[in-house]
Amino acid sequence: MNAAVRAVVRMGIYVKAKVYFVYEGYQGMVDGGDNIVEVSWESVSSILQVGGTVIGSARCKSFRTREGRLQAAYNLVQRGITNLCVIGGDGSLTGANLFREEWSGLLEELAQKEKIDEEAVKKYAYLNIVGMVGSIDNDFCGTDMTIGTDSALHRIIEVVDAIMTTAQSHQRTFVLEVMGRHCGYLALVSALACGADWVFIPEYPPEEGWEDSMCVKLSENRARKKRLNIIIVAEGAIDCHNKPITSEKVKDLVVQRLGFDTRVTILGHVQRGGTPSAFDRILASRMGVEAVLALLEATPATPACVVSLSGNQAVRLPLMECVQMTQEVQKAMDEGRFLEAVRLRGRSFENNLNTYKLLSHKKPDAELPKTNFNVAVLNVGAPAAGMNAAVRAAVRVGITEGHKMFAVIDGFEGFARGKIKEISWGDVGGWTGQGGSILGTKRTLPAKYLEKIADQMRTNNINALMVIGGFETCDRIKQSASGTKRRVFIIETMGGYCGYLANMGALAAGADAAYIFEEQFDIRELQANVEHLTEKMKTSIQRGLVLRNENCNENYTTDFIYQLYSEEGKGVFDCRKNVLGHMQQGGAPSPFDRNFGTKISAKAMQWISKKLKETYRKGKVFANTEDSVCLLGMRRRNLVFQPVAELKTETDFVHRIPKEQWWLKLRPLMKILAKYKTSYDVSDSGQLEHVAMHSPKEAETGAI
Repeated sequence: MNAAVRAVVRMGIYVKAKVYFVYEGYQGMVDGGDNIVEVSWESVSSILQVGGTVIGSARCKSFRTREGRLQAAYNLVQRGITNLCVIGGDGSLTGANLFREEWSGLLEELAQKEKIDEEAVKKYAYLNIVGMVGSIDNDFCGTDMTIGTDSALHRIIEVVDAIMTTAQSHQRTFVLEVMGRHCGYLALVSALACGADWVFIPEYPPEEGWEDSMCVKLSENRARKKRLNIIIVAEGAIDCHNKPITSEKVKDLVVQRLGFDTRVTILGHVQRGGTPSAFDRILASRMGVEAVLALLEATPATPACVVSLSGNQAVRLPLMECVQMTQEVQKAMDEGRFLEAVRLRGRSFENNLNTYKLLSHKKPDAELPKTNFNVAVLNVGAPAAGMNAAVRAAVRVGITEGHKMFAVIDGFEGFARGKIKEISWGDVGGWTGQGGSILGTKRTLPAKYLEKIADQMRTNNINALMVIGGFETCDRIKQSASGTKRRVFIIETMGGYCGYLANMGALAAGADAAYIFEEQFDIRELQANVEHLTEKMKTSIQRGLVLRNENCNENYTTDFIYQLYSEEGKGVFDCRKNVLGHMQQGGAPSPFDRNFGTKISAKAMQWISKKLKETYRKGKVFANTEDSVCLLGMRRRNLVFQPVAELKTETDFVHRIPKEQWWLKLRPLMKILAKYKTSYDVSDSGQLEHVAMHSPKEAETGAI
């Protein structure tokens, strides 16, 4: 939430508006006084990395009464506030909408009571409201991700990864209870991210006789030498008769039926705390800026809206349409219409559920189709977190589709040397949370091995190849720089010639500058940056952060920038530098990487199956059209299969980057939040859309 607060304050000041904090939520608005204070640029310094919210939040009974809302309206009018940005769940946002609808009536009542004059009634006639959804449950319809969800997933996965080591040591079964009284998103996605044996969520209760099915599956896994079982239970989990399924009930069932050593872990409020993830910081920063733009463009005729993210695009949706659909989900669950509840949750939720079902339960061999196709999977390029999750998904979906799956060891080089073996469903168990590349990966390109690779493909009768990798792939950076002295950190990130990591890392960490190859800079800009930072550090600002992409400029090296800032900042701040290097490629994959890798890979394997069937004639595969070699990736809001031949015109092969980078549009955002005077292109900002219902078919083709 703090990243959103910071972005609203700084964007508001950037557009020359007065910005106020309302402390302690609606209670502070009703109480007034010191709870509503004007804030400055420095008020939101060094809060990006802090969990929770610095302005507080409180439930407020008095705001539910008209008398309370009347007092709140008086307190706002006294300060000339007619634009309200509300960060909260559906209850908070519904209350805000009611307040907006009553606003003119409240002002007239205040005038009748002679608390304000008629001029004030005319001057402050309309209240504009924009909402941002802050909810770790991701239970608000219309938005892909709510603020706080990704950080909560990090907390859950940290616990699951820690539990896995102890469970493997002792051959235990763990029942993990996570938050989600009315929404199973956290349970479902964490089950997908750790390859859980079973998951219980309120939107999709298990069928009658689930107790037998679950116990059979657990005992089969143990028989296959799997040393641990993980069962994830959402706190609001129910059976098909709307009766609660508790973590204790699941534990007792496993102990009584199977005699397994079983433990329960209830995560509780651990999920709400901790440092926000990079994803949440970027999401909240983008939404905060979008909220200010939406308020500036609001008219009395436009409905109150929520700002949201769909794919990598900002969107605005009518607040009450989202609230109504969110309430429809609960109604559908109460009435036992569970398939409808899943559909109402949206494409992302439905995709997660379908992928989990596909990967968690292996059908008996007799029930699997037989296609006689052989499909090989290999990793290429630098190791990237999430590769192993992608391989696991590819193998399991391929087997489900009826193919014989092969794993290639050590990329194209290993392929040329015949390092290829058949891989089974059980072989990829437990791969989801592993870092690096278990199959091994080399940066060697296939050009010099083409003939040998072709021989291996003939020898092993390989009909299709799934390649996981790229030019240089690495998705995450985490670097925090804070201290008591005035200090500037110069950080060098990886990425080859692609500045994505430096730019998005800068946005997530609240950096003062990010130097990238895509946006050329000279000594004058460096000098201006140093002077700008020096002036900032003379105020109450305690720290500075500068990121530099490793190949942004061959002459302005990290050492050069470090020495320049050190010299020019003498007497004001001191400098430290850090070259992050290969630590960015290591470590356990984030929940996002695990799930993105899993779902994109499952989708790719389904595409391969479709293409194989389309091109199979007289015992052979005739795949010689352009669309038989495709790259799968996210474009704006959707996952798109793009023929590699088309990518030739869009790629800078010398520097191994796309000619057009979508994230460059976020560059001005970073500069505005670092107090630079710069222009901001609003042509790409969100437009008001309606909340769309989708058909079940859309879930198969839509965005993750």
